[in-house]
Amino acid sequence: MIYDISQEVFSCRVYPGDPAPVREVICDMKQGALYNLSAFSMCAHNGTHVDAPYHFLENGSTIEQVELEAFVGDCYVAYHEGNVTVGKAEEILGIARAAGAGERILIAGKAVVTEEAAKVFAEAGIKLIGNESQTVGPENAPMAVHKILLGAGVVLLEGVVLTEVPEGKYLLSAAPLNLAGCDGAPCRALLIK
Repeated sequence: MIYDISQEVFSCRVYPGDPAPVREVICDMKQGALYNLSAFSMCAHNGTHVDAPYHFLENGSTIEQVELEAFVGDCYVAYHEGNVTVGKAEEILGIARAAGAGERILIAGKAVVTEEAAKVFAEAGIKLIGNESQTVGPENAPMAVHKILLGAGVVLLEGVVLTEVPEGKYLLSAAPLNLAGCDGAPCRALLIK
C-alpha cells in the first residue's frame, strides 16, 4: 500500500505571510499551441516541504547539502492532538524504536512540538520529524523549536497529510527538490506499508 501524504501544490496550505504558489500557462493546445507548457512560482515552504538547517541557522546546511538518507527510510506515524509534551515525546520515541523506526517520526493530528519535546527528539539523535501543520513548532512562535531541531541536524517535514494513514511503521520517501543554496524545498512525500 502506498500513501501519498503530500498536499496538491496549487491548492496547498500556506504559512501566514508566505507567497502562495502561482501557475502560469505559457502554451495551451486548446488555444492552438502545438503543446502545453506551464511555469510556476512558489515559496520553498509551501504545501508539503522540508526545512534544511539553513532555514533558521545562518551557517546551517542548505537543502542540497542534507544527506538524502534523512528523507528516505523507516518511519513511524504516531497520532497526537495538542502540544507534544516531554512525556509524549518520550512515549512516541519508545514506540517508534520498538517498531524499528526510531530515526524518522511523523506526528499526525493537530500536534505542536514544544521546545521541551524538541529537546527530547534532538537528544535522541533522530534524523527527521514531521507533522501536518505548516510548521513543526507553534505557528505564532516557531523559531525556538526550529533552532533546537535543526541545530541538532534533525530535518523537518512539514505540511504532510496523514488523515488516512493508520499509526505504525512505514517506509518514507520524502526527498526534496535539489534547490542549491535554499533553506528548504517542496517534496512529494510517500509512505509505503
